[in-house]
Amino acid sequence: MTALSRRGLFGLLAATGLPAIAQAQDADTATIGWPSDVAGGWDPNVRFAPDAQSLLKMVFDQPMDQDPSLKLIPHIVTAWKMAPDALSLELTFRDDVRFHNGDKLTSADFAYTFMGRLKAGHKLDIANSMRSVADIETPSPTTAIMRFKTPSPTMPVWLAFLGSYIVPKAYMEQVGPEAFAQKPVGTGPYKLLEYQMNARIVLERNDAYWGPKPKLKRIVVEIIKDPSARVAGIQSGQLDLTVNVPVREVARLKALPGLTGELNPIQRVVLLQVRNDEGFTDRNVRLAAHHAIDKKALSQAFYGGAAVPLSAPATPGTPGFLEDYTFTYDPKLAAELLAKSGYSVDKPAKIRMATTNGTFPSDFDMARAIVAMWKKVGIEAELEVIEISKYFELNRGNKLPEATLYGFDNATGDPEIYAGYLLNPKLPFSPWKDPVLGEKVLALFNVADEAQRIAGWRALNKEAAETGATMPLLQSVQTLVRKQSLNFTKYGNGWILGQTFSRG
Repeated sequence: MTALSRRGLFGLLAATGLPAIAQAQDADTATIGWPSDVAGGWDPNVRFAPDAQSLLKMVFDQPMDQDPSLKLIPHIVTAWKMAPDALSLELTFRDDVRFHNGDKLTSADFAYTFMGRLKAGHKLDIANSMRSVADIETPSPTTAIMRFKTPSPTMPVWLAFLGSYIVPKAYMEQVGPEAFAQKPVGTGPYKLLEYQMNARIVLERNDAYWGPKPKLKRIVVEIIKDPSARVAGIQSGQLDLTVNVPVREVARLKALPGLTGELNPIQRVVLLQVRNDEGFTDRNVRLAAHHAIDKKALSQAFYGGAAVPLSAPATPGTPGFLEDYTFTYDPKLAAELLAKSGYSVDKPAKIRMATTNGTFPSDFDMARAIVAMWKKVGIEAELEVIEISKYFELNRGNKLPEATLYGFDNATGDPEIYAGYLLNPKLPFSPWKDPVLGEKVLALFNVADEAQRIAGWRALNKEAAETGATMPLLQSVQTLVRKQSLNFTKYGNGWILGQTFSRG
């Protein structure tokens, strides 16, 4: 990209939806260019949307948290004790936490968030993560005991993961979930000051926050779905930080005065979500599609070689990663498998494929490259571009195409939250609905012994790849460009948290 004139820049910003932000910015404010909005409004329990977590964590607190190396640490909860049989979890809470409206947080708010809301009929994704909860007892304002129907060894990590944000019982019951989603009340380090859906978020420091106070008074988040507009915004100085821009732009922008760029591997798996029916009913076709993908070439072309090729849905260093297993790139084998089912380059197997464009770095370009690889062996894919909100809608309705390029987030690293949610036919996160593999997944959810549980998930990861139930591609890489004057704390899962920002 050549340097843009001010007029040309503002023309591009207008065309791609980025408002004209004043260049002279307050040193106490940071402006972020973000690729997607919060999903389901500002109700933090509604949607398991990975990219929204950085936004939600500025306004809401979770019972548990993770440090930058992703170790599980206390947060609102100061101590926790899981029973040996994993059928109960006792939690002790801080007694100095207040919501933005002044109400004091107690164990009653915790019980309401994770059980009372579901009993009241609120449609929430935490119905899936909390499905094993039989009861939550609150013997004191600072104590809660979770009782489970089945062993739930991963509950502590879930309390620091997607959707697990505590909301105020009194305020939620007073205004209702729809009004809450527009005017949320959390306990986080920032308050929501202004919100324009799919456009702009303005957060203001919560000076009564119970924890360390943010150094910056205000965080402005511009929702910019087009990666070219995010590039223009950071180059022009309109933005202080942006993410998920093409790798080639990171290399170019970091050479400019006042800017720096990073390629950060994170605990997110880039994979093809696949169906077990329609054009992928045939196992030969599924396996051929996987063997035909040159993952090393994808990493080199789109991530400068920084994205680790994967054979199973787990990232290096996590318990489910298979160091001694490789699903081979073998286009000759792919063609042979297709031939067994009567397909060839002249008579291709036909499928549909979906991808986002700009949700994570080079997603659309990577999808086009995969389509080209498939064409060489005898698979013809019709490619459709969808927004991330559409992905969630289609997946919950079991209407995704045969293959969908997606980045599956698992900040915890636990293999249950990779394969267990990717391949569980009873949950709304996977298009794969095969009951045979599904029964094995469901059985592993009930294993309390840690060594047995991890061994089971490792074996299932290999089986899933070898049956074509999942097609992991790469460990995701977060591309980030920022002004050198803006400092932030780097997290191994890609969180960008305004409360860690500073100038200097």
